[in-house]
Amino acid sequence: MKKGEKIPALKLKDQHGQEIDLRKRAEGNNLVVFFYPKDFTPGCTKEACSFRDSYEDFRDLGAEVIGISSDSEDSHSSFSKKYRLPYPILSDPDKKARKAFDVKPNLLGLLPGRETFVFSNKAELIHNFNSMNAGKHISEALAVLKRNQR
Repeated sequence: MKKGEKIPALKLKDQHGQEIDLRKRAEGNNLVVFFYPKDFTPGCTKEACSFRDSYEDFRDLGAEVIGISSDSEDSHSSFSKKYRLPYPILSDPDKKARKAFDVKPNLLGLLPGRETFVFSNKAELIHNFNSMNAGKHISEALAVLKRNQR
């Protein structure tokens, strides 16, 4: 995706089996969407919990947070409960969201990519960040949202 593009019109199910329409979620709200490789792995757990720990900071900046991986709704449900995640985690088993957002695999194609997208309240992409270093995604997204408020 390129800056200024609208969030893809996709509907995916969350950890509770509820269908989430990404475009509707983004309209009128800043939205941070992070793609991660797999539930319960060390880096992904660190990233998900870091988004949890900073969740109120995102909310204070008028942003919602959504995580996406190809794990099942059941896996997401267990992951979300275990780590008390306050935001939706969407299941993308056929990788249609990864394709729509153009998230590339990492490590010679062996791992699904880890990428974060920040959308304005007009559902337009204002920033994306790709790094296998899970810890950098939260501070990068918060800094973009703060700059966008000015």
